[in-house]
Amino acid sequence: MTHRLPTPAQPLKIGTRGSPLALAQAHETRARLMTAFDLPEDAFEIVIVTTTGDRVLDRPLKEIGGKGLFTREIEDMMLAGALDIAVHSMKDMPVAQPGGLLLDCYLPREDVRDAFVSPVVARLADLHPGQVVGTSSLRRRAQLLHRRPDLKVVEFRGNVQTRLRKLDEGVADCTFLAMAGLNRLGKADVARSAIDPDDMLPAVAQGAIGIERRADDSRAAAMLEKIHDTATGHRLAAERAYLATLDGSCETPIAGLAVLDGGDIWLRGEILRPDGSESLADEGRAPIADAARLGEDIARRLLDRAPAGFFDWRS
Repeated sequence: MTHRLPTPAQPLKIGTRGSPLALAQAHETRARLMTAFDLPEDAFEIVIVTTTGDRVLDRPLKEIGGKGLFTREIEDMMLAGALDIAVHSMKDMPVAQPGGLLLDCYLPREDVRDAFVSPVVARLADLHPGQVVGTSSLRRRAQLLHRRPDLKVVEFRGNVQTRLRKLDEGVADCTFLAMAGLNRLGKADVARSAIDPDDMLPAVAQGAIGIERRADDSRAAAMLEKIHDTATGHRLAAERAYLATLDGSCETPIAGLAVLDGGDIWLRGEILRPDGSESLADEGRAPIADAARLGEDIARRLLDRAPAGFFDWRS
């Protein structure tokens, strides 16, 4: 590598949100770069950025602007040169980056499953009619109501710690979290059970960490290339092409999961009406080199089957 490596005097600045999970992901990124280049910890500076999505917790994301609310301030700082790279939970990332930024580095993917969390019952199937489920995810809400329209769903925003506190306070009888986040926080025991993707297909890119950089920063590009996980990259190429073709946002309940199978990639997708009254699913396989095309094809097939107004909220 011919580029000048970061030093304690001129550290590489890593942007992140300030939640415990976001910091755990930033620390993992730093540790991998330290190992790859034999650098000390103080050759990196972790910069915490508070985003609009972190500040506004009393309204659903769809009312205040969707996924970009967790990235906009961080990306503005990158474009201004105040940050060198940024670490993101990929399921929070819009499918398009602002001009001048690239997302082409992914860390090895964690557990993709949803975790069922409850102080009251051990399994989703044990909930009685009328019990209250807390979630801020339209995907989880629609999937749950599709399977259990007898349950009540309430808005449940905040980081992992905030949502666990709300459960303790009795705001809801149960909630869902990502197993990946619980694992990264050392809190896997919080989950009463992990939900098989056959029963509840996860969010697109769930469990994956992405690292964003400026397109013209050749040093960051060379450093991130050393820690990029190729298998995760192939899987996300399919899933994010699928999401982009569906025009996915926080206002549309969309699930998708790609798995590598030898030299092929297998992608499953599901779209739902926001009230859970209807679900459409499809799947397909293709050579890994055609991952993005596979994602686009499955998305188009689902869109062809969906009636007009499928994603519209019903009064």
